[in-house]
Amino acid sequence: MKKYLVLENGKIFEGESFGADGDVSAELVFSTAMVGYVGTLTDPCYAGQAVCMTFPVIGNSGVNEADRLSDNITPAALIVREYCDEPSNFRSEETLDAFLKKHGVPGISGIDTRQLTKILRENGSMNGRITADPASVDPEELKNHRTSGLVGRVSAKNVRLETAAEAQYKIALLDLGVTSDIPAELNRLGCDVYVLPHNTSAEAVLALAPDGIFVSGGPGSPYDCDCPEIVSVLKSLLDSGIPMMAVGLGHQLLAIACGMTAEKLPHGHRGSNLPVRDTASGHLYITAQNHGWSVAAANEAAEVTFLHAGDGSVEGLEYKNIPAFSVQFTPDTDEIAAGTGFLYQKFLQKMTK
Repeated sequence: MKKYLVLENGKIFEGESFGADGDVSAELVFSTAMVGYVGTLTDPCYAGQAVCMTFPVIGNSGVNEADRLSDNITPAALIVREYCDEPSNFRSEETLDAFLKKHGVPGISGIDTRQLTKILRENGSMNGRITADPASVDPEELKNHRTSGLVGRVSAKNVRLETAAEAQYKIALLDLGVTSDIPAELNRLGCDVYVLPHNTSAEAVLALAPDGIFVSGGPGSPYDCDCPEIVSVLKSLLDSGIPMMAVGLGHQLLAIACGMTAEKLPHGHRGSNLPVRDTASGHLYITAQNHGWSVAAANEAAEVTFLHAGDGSVEGLEYKNIPAFSVQFTPDTDEIAAGTGFLYQKFLQKMTK
């Protein structure tokens, strides 16, 4: 069935429908990841967005439940150049089309994703609508479209404990949209992890008597979180002196709690191949990222530890007078990879001290 992608600037792309049927409006973003589309679809940081995959063929390896990063599909829609409906992989359990239909997520294929990505890079973030009737789209209404309540949508609804085989530490993890690999990695390193809803109070966190506090990544703007008290909660947690580590949205909120500001990037950083530079050693790391905002600059409370190698934006902070640090990207969870997994070890070292 014919479907159309209408941009807020009036540009119309014609394509074919796959996945769930229905019209949807959303912020358009692009991901440069060449593999791992199941991880992209289940990453809470994509909540409410229509994701354009820059890799030309999507669906060729099917879908395997073990590749999920969360229990839900969070994007509003998937945009691809070519959809493969005959996957060829021994791990495949179902097609991407069936997966999207099951979770009610529309897809559109046959789109010139190279041109769409170029438009987003040159013009910045914009909204779009996937529809069978492009004439029905009101450009002004589309331009003003906003999605709220994203963090509350993807955060844990109740406290849950994920236990390690041989626990040495207790971690309180404030869930703003955590991916499943982070608690799993902390478990592997000997940490019992209490996953807490995003609106948990500082008193409730401290009542757990944790050895460390982890603040996860999540979707949307740091100035539009569902819990307006979260910055004051983080200030109280910082005052406790308990070691803290934050990533993604948590990194931005921790910086705001310490008097810094965040700014919206022109088109964000999304993908699994984004370079950051260690400011101390000069080493370059290839990282996975998914965010549209960045800490604008460090103040006297912190030093910059990582910078984006492309646009120079802040990618990491080390706080001077408190045992806390944060990064904008997702640290590696592969113990074999010579990547950024050492950041988890750094967190453990702070707890040991």
